[in-house]
Amino acid sequence: MGWTPQDRALRLLAPGEAGGEGMIGEINPVSVLDAAGRLIPGVAREGATSGLSPAISVMLLLTVIALVPSIVLMCTCFVRILVVLGLLKQAIGTQSLPPTQVTTGLAVFMTMLVMAPTAQRVWNEAIVPHNRGEVRDHGELWERARQPLRDFMFDQIEATGNWSSVFMVLNYRGIDTSEPEKLTRADVDMTSLIPAFMLSELKVAFLMGFRLYLPFLVIDIVIASLLISMSMMMLPPVLISLPFKLLLFVLVDGWQLVVGSLLTSFRTPEAAVRISQAAPVFEPSLRAMGMA
Repeated sequence: MGWTPQDRALRLLAPGEAGGEGMIGEINPVSVLDAAGRLIPGVAREGATSGLSPAISVMLLLTVIALVPSIVLMCTCFVRILVVLGLLKQAIGTQSLPPTQVTTGLAVFMTMLVMAPTAQRVWNEAIVPHNRGEVRDHGELWERARQPLRDFMFDQIEATGNWSSVFMVLNYRGIDTSEPEKLTRADVDMTSLIPAFMLSELKVAFLMGFRLYLPFLVIDIVIASLLISMSMMMLPPVLISLPFKLLLFVLVDGWQLVVGSLLTSFRTPEAAVRISQAAPVFEPSLRAMGMA
C-alpha cells in the first residue's frame, strides 16, 4: 500500500494504534518537524524530497528557541537548583535579595556546568554522526540524541531512590508494575520518565531546603524568645534576626557550601566513578524498592 507524504505525516500525528507509529510514547520530534513541513503545500524546495524554505526554517528555529526553556526545566537539573536557591532566600528572610534574575542566572550556569557531560554525549553520539552523513534516519537520530538525557534522568532517580514516582506514572498509564523486577529502563518512555524525573527533583529540592531552614529557624526562635523575655513584643523579630542570619551565612561561607552541595548532589558519569573508587555505594534496584 502506497503512502503519500501527507498520509504518513497524518498517521504519525494521529492517536496510536496497536504497534503503529502514533503511540504517544514513541513520537519522534525530528520526524514530527519533517512531517509538519510536508503537510504545508509549497514548503519543500523544488527538486528536493525534503527540506524547508527559508521562511519556514526561520519559523521552526524560533519555535525551537521558544521551547528551549521548557526543555531545560523538564529534562535537566535546573528545577532542583532553582527551588533550593529560592528556599534559601526565604530561609534567610531576604525575599527580594538576591534578585530573581541573579538566582535564575546562577541556576542556569550551574545547570550548564552539571549538564556539560550529557550535552557532550549528545553532540558526539548524535550531532557529529548526523553532520558526517552517517546517520540519516530520523528515528535513529532521535534515539541517539535522547539516550544521554534518559541516562541522566534515570541516574538521578536511582541515586535518590525515588522510584515511586516512576511507578505512579506507569500505573496511571495502565502499565503493570506488580512485578517491578521485570521492568527495565526500556519499558519507561520519555512521556513517563520526564514527569517522574521532575517529581523526584522537587522532592530532593524540598529535602535540601528543609536542611537549609534549620539553622536559620534556630536563630529566629532564639531572637523571638529574647524579645519576649525583654517585653519587646512590638519589635519584629525578623528585623533583629536578619543581621545574625547574614553574619552566620557569611562566616560559614554559605554560598560555597550550598552551591557545592548542589553540584555534588547530582550523579554524573565522572562523579559516579569517583564515588565508586572512594567507598562502596549501595545501589537501590527495582526489586529492592518494590512498590514504595
